[in-house]
Amino acid sequence: MKDFIAKSDGFNRVEFWAAGTLFAFFLFFFITESQDVPSREGLPERLLFEQANVPFHYYDNYFVPCLIRFTFLFGAFALLNFRVVPQLIRQESPVRNGILVVMLFVAGGLVLGTTDTYLKAYLFNDYATTGDAYEHIFSRSFLYALWLLLLLVLYSLVKYAGVYLLSRSEAIRARYRFVTPGGLVAGVLWVIGLFLLGLGSIFGDWEEMLAAWTVVVPAGIALYWFSLHVLMPRVYAKKRAVLRYLVSILVVLAVTFLPVSLVLVRITGNEDDGFALGFFNAVCQLLITAPLSWVLFKRRLQGDEEVYVLQTKLGQSTANLDFLRSQINPHFLFNALNTIYGTAMQENAERTRDGIEKLADMMRFMLQENTQEKIALAREIEYLNNYISFQKLRTDPNPNVRIQAEIAGPAGPVRIAPMLLIPFVENAFKHGISLREPSHISISLEVKDHTLYFDVHNSRYSRPDHDPERDKSGIGLTNVRQRLQQLYPARHELVIRQTAKEFFVHLTVRLA
Repeated sequence: MKDFIAKSDGFNRVEFWAAGTLFAFFLFFFITESQDVPSREGLPERLLFEQANVPFHYYDNYFVPCLIRFTFLFGAFALLNFRVVPQLIRQESPVRNGILVVMLFVAGGLVLGTTDTYLKAYLFNDYATTGDAYEHIFSRSFLYALWLLLLLVLYSLVKYAGVYLLSRSEAIRARYRFVTPGGLVAGVLWVIGLFLLGLGSIFGDWEEMLAAWTVVVPAGIALYWFSLHVLMPRVYAKKRAVLRYLVSILVVLAVTFLPVSLVLVRITGNEDDGFALGFFNAVCQLLITAPLSWVLFKRRLQGDEEVYVLQTKLGQSTANLDFLRSQINPHFLFNALNTIYGTAMQENAERTRDGIEKLADMMRFMLQENTQEKIALAREIEYLNNYISFQKLRTDPNPNVRIQAEIAGPAGPVRIAPMLLIPFVENAFKHGISLREPSHISISLEVKDHTLYFDVHNSRYSRPDHDPERDKSGIGLTNVRQRLQQLYPARHELVIRQTAKEFFVHLTVRLA
């Protein structure tokens, strides 16, 4: 809900400036047209006055009333759309806002009725008394105000439905890869613009603008999507990519010119206007949509590269942080182990003494060599053997557990990143051993021609729900994958397979 409100607030700010700009343009063209004598003489309203034998004064019976009602309607729309409706959605001051809606409805009826007494003064001749004429004009004005209020409700539903889709753009994109946030924004703006132009056509001759908006904007969205997902990925890496892209755009526009023009002819009802708007659409797509799509595509590629670099650096930082954390407890434990080891010797607890000795060796390895970039493979193998022997102290008394390890040391000096192999063995003992059921772990390691071959095969069991280590995995396989990708890119192969009862790991690393 918070994300929805935040996006609706941001959209309202953009919408406010867009609506204000459209209103400013409308006023400019309306005032400019009022200075054109032929346009003033050809008004349909003038003909209605002449047919009723009522004098027509351009400013009194058209310009000033229209200016007043358009200004009021824009002000009411701005107040309702940008203040009242958002507060009602947040459930803020519902009573006060409800009263404000009623007051605006009454004011709208009065303003529309008053201006209609000048705009439709020719109607007074159709009624027996002036009172009857006023009753007719004001009753229709209040019905018209109600109709406009209902249109605003419909507009708000359309707008906030679009904003809701934008707030869930990531989830929608995860399910439908062809949907982009930019496409959703364009679609919502197109629907809103279509609604506003349809409303504006009621008050003036906006049919051509409405027809252009109906076709040109969706055509631009379609061309942008087609360029982003089809055209530019094919030509971007080739020579003279820009030229290839422009040629592709010209072919698309040439193929679609006739269908688009025919659709516009159908909308406008005029062949000349339809083909003129079709040519206008082609020019807009060539000069606006095509260059904009290219720029956005390049920015998208640049953004993907930056994200990849950041993810790589973050992966390195995360891996290093995990290793630093792994050293915190050993510092404390290593000092405490000496005391426990001495106690075990005094009590002649041979198995306990051996376990403490192996654990101490592992702790020493973690403290002294864990932070080095590369260590001798022999030391990594020594750590593996200590870990396996340490775990066997727990499993050897149980005849149902079978541990088999065939670890062959390298023939010569070979170096490897520390702690690269232990997570697989750690994972095998953690999830592959059950003291109540038959379990097995098989580990093999050999080096041939400076290539390490490492395999782990173990049974698989879930840890009990009450086990505090159930959801912990030490360094974890995810971290090992990241380290392998960073340290041995294109020099390793990791295959992990699992069934309901078994887990297999095969790792090959070229160490040279």
